[in-house]
Amino acid sequence: MQKPDILIVGAGINGLVAANYLQKNGCNVTMMDRSRRVGGACVSEDMNYGNISQSYALGASVLGLMQDFVFEETGLAHKLETFVPSHPKLIHFPNDPIVTRIHRDPKDLDIELAKKWGEKGDVEGFRHDEGRIIKFLQRGYREACPPTLEAARSELGEVLTDLWIKGDAKTLLDHYFTSERSKMYMAMTVSESGPVSLEDPYSAFTLPVMDSGSIFDGYYGHVKGGIWKVTEALSHINHELGVKTHLSSQVIEVDSKKGRVLFTRDGKENHVNFDYLIMGTDPLTAHKLVGNEADIKSAKEKKYLGSSGKLNMMFKNPIQWKDATNLSDTDAAFRFIFGVETLEEFENATLKVTDPNFHYVPGYMQIYCEGGAQRQMQNHETYDRLAVFFKNFALSEKGDELPHIEEEAKQKVLEYVNNPEDCIWTRLLTPRDLQSLFYFPGGNLDHTMLTGGQTYFDRNFSSDPENYFYRFGDKENVYLCGAGTYPCGSVAGTPGYMCSQQLLKVIDK
Repeated sequence: MQKPDILIVGAGINGLVAANYLQKNGCNVTMMDRSRRVGGACVSEDMNYGNISQSYALGASVLGLMQDFVFEETGLAHKLETFVPSHPKLIHFPNDPIVTRIHRDPKDLDIELAKKWGEKGDVEGFRHDEGRIIKFLQRGYREACPPTLEAARSELGEVLTDLWIKGDAKTLLDHYFTSERSKMYMAMTVSESGPVSLEDPYSAFTLPVMDSGSIFDGYYGHVKGGIWKVTEALSHINHELGVKTHLSSQVIEVDSKKGRVLFTRDGKENHVNFDYLIMGTDPLTAHKLVGNEADIKSAKEKKYLGSSGKLNMMFKNPIQWKDATNLSDTDAAFRFIFGVETLEEFENATLKVTDPNFHYVPGYMQIYCEGGAQRQMQNHETYDRLAVFFKNFALSEKGDELPHIEEEAKQKVLEYVNNPEDCIWTRLLTPRDLQSLFYFPGGNLDHTMLTGGQTYFDRNFSSDPENYFYRFGDKENVYLCGAGTYPCGSVAGTPGYMCSQQLLKVIDK
């Protein structure tokens, strides 16, 4: 049997993972990307200070949602060194000098939240039930099963399915927690994919899906050198397997009936033929290239709006944290700074940026101590670096148009640092920047907001999702596995893996 020719448009993590599995299973794979490099949103940029250049993560910053088997089977586990902080996460609330530690052990966490936040709910029960949902999701990932409510009900029962998958986040949080702060901490996950209300249907599902990574047992970690080493290494692995890659290549036209793509490179038109086409792009781009007018209209009606800004920071000396502990990885601990004090304020701040009158509303900050993590892996860089993701931005202004917001965010972080004078450089990126840099429809790293109509079983674009979840519409030779498809983005590669497995079943028939 002749090997099928597979063309993958989009060389981000999902396209790269799909290419790896398909090439190893007897397909001839060609990849194409309009960028000059592979990686999608998992790439680096250089900061120049004096005569020294240092790389930092331009888009994605940490690794967490990739599955163990993908990390192993693609060959990445043999190419990369990783580190995940065991230190408890550190949480700061306004006007509260006492830091709260989010322990991994549910019993320790229960004690901490009761002591610091007056929590009287069922913290251990929450972690136990979440663990059941996560195991269910991970089995679905591995088996590349199209997600269905019937499967969830069969394994989890009606109560957990209604609460964790179909339900809204407010009901879920009220079920387990009594403290406002406990609910706010957990609610951060819901707002990560965009300005989603805690009362939106299916918003509860965001909590288990964002903890369903297995490479670090549901936690987030770092890669030696930087997160972009994941896509760079996988591209090299794929090249050695025989995957062909065309960069700086702009697709002009897709003829799915003839199995042909017309594209330009270096100002010249070229074409490539395919038996199967995989769109590893954002969903809106895929629809514009492959869909009809009705498809494009439907895709535009999806909710893509992101509201996360990112502040990259460099320090000429290692950061001295005021909340540092005597644990060896204290410099690498994940830190969170809230700018609001109540759940109502949190909800209002989350949703305000959908109003055109608001460009930025303070919400919370997630601090990824990339430099501290690099030192844990014996990668000593010239400058210490932070990646700070924070809320809430509208899709209106670029970072360089908001110097006052950049300064405000910088000073908020430096409040928790003993050597603020060592901060030598910052760069603010807003959803508008992310849209421009990575072609995100709404400036969203996950492409679509995790809310009713576009999460779990309906987070797809197939006319027959129960049988061909990653197929594009009703086209038998076109598939879609970009980060807008189930389960989500965050340098996981899970949609790419699941799509490749479903396509291999079709090929083997």
